[in-house]
Amino acid sequence: MDENIETLKGIGLTMYEAQAYITLTSLISSNAAEIAENADIPRSKIYDVLKKLVKKNFIDVEDGRPLTYNVKSPVEVLSREKERLNTEIDDTITRLTYIYENGMSQVQAPIWRIYGVEKIIAQELEIIKRAKSSINMRIGFLFENEGEALVKALKNRSDLRINILASPICYINDEKFNIIELFKENDINIQKADIPFVKLIISDSKEMMHTYTKFSEDKRNVIPETAIGIWNKYEDIAKNYDDRFMNQLKKLKKKNKKN
Repeated sequence: MDENIETLKGIGLTMYEAQAYITLTSLISSNAAEIAENADIPRSKIYDVLKKLVKKNFIDVEDGRPLTYNVKSPVEVLSREKERLNTEIDDTITRLTYIYENGMSQVQAPIWRIYGVEKIIAQELEIIKRAKSSINMRIGFLFENEGEALVKALKNRSDLRINILASPICYINDEKFNIIELFKENDINIQKADIPFVKLIISDSKEMMHTYTKFSEDKRNVIPETAIGIWNKYEDIAKNYDDRFMNQLKKLKKKNKKN
């Protein structure tokens, strides 16, 4: 029951309201005195608690002496609350993202260094989420679990123009990993290219991130603790790199047609 109480508190009920609602889901229909006794709520508090649950549309009340309280189905109530919370969260994301992006545009020197594989991957995913029209990537290596995370994020952005140039394989924990196959089997546009041991993601010709890392002596495995991302929001620089990317892509397509 404790987990249920915490969940109900998380969607806006008080402790007593949660206890009363959970109790009434087993009683189905009851009076205030019985609910108070079974829910371990003081008699002096129970009527106010039930009144608020009625107002929040978790239970119904029938006139009579005494009043009878009827529980509403958890499926109905919690599905409604889940939809409400999702809507509120989506609206908050929209508002805060606008504030965030407006603030980012005011930063005087929009270049940041990002250390750590988890933070680098998280930033790549954020760049994909913020993209309005295009994502271009050069992939010379992948960190553990990074490929799967990128695929999931890109599949959710079918509205974008996506171009990826990548080395055919890399090594993750000494195991050969087929980069091209991973993206192709998920219907994401990718082409084999001669890519050095760096990674580049560009969004809308306005934002980009380079990722660098040291490799083991045999040049197979990345050394994750050495990874660094250079996140750059200078639009002139991002556009320059994007233009170079598109030129490389055109040359590669032309070469492939001849072959």
